[in-house]
Amino acid sequence: MNWLFSVLLTVHILVALAIIALVLMQHGKGADMGAAFGSGSSGSLFGASGSANFLSRTTGILATVFFLTSLSLAYVASEKPKTTGSLMQESVQSQSVPSVAPAAGDAPESPVAGGSRAQDIPK
Repeated sequence: MNWLFSVLLTVHILVALAIIALVLMQHGKGADMGAAFGSGSSGSLFGASGSANFLSRTTGILATVFFLTSLSLAYVASEKPKTTGSLMQESVQSQSVPSVAPAAGDAPESPVAGGSRAQDIPK
């Protein structure tokens, strides 16, 4: 399921960047008024109104794909395992080391005078 999330996220980001580029390439409604009076770029690459139709349709299609990938990412993210406690509790539980009881003859060392035992210190 992790690979699906990565693929969806990659497509989502690429579509978002494409939408940004397409919106920036489109001209506003005020640009048509300038072309009507002889100024502007009425003879552009796509023609007088061809670019508006092509770019707006492509933007609409990419917006639909963006919406679908958003829903898909939300669904895939909701399918991840649920947490039962806080993240700190889960971290401590996953890193806990089973304790080993010391043998009967072993006495724990005290950290006195650089790690030596208390009975080894001269009086």
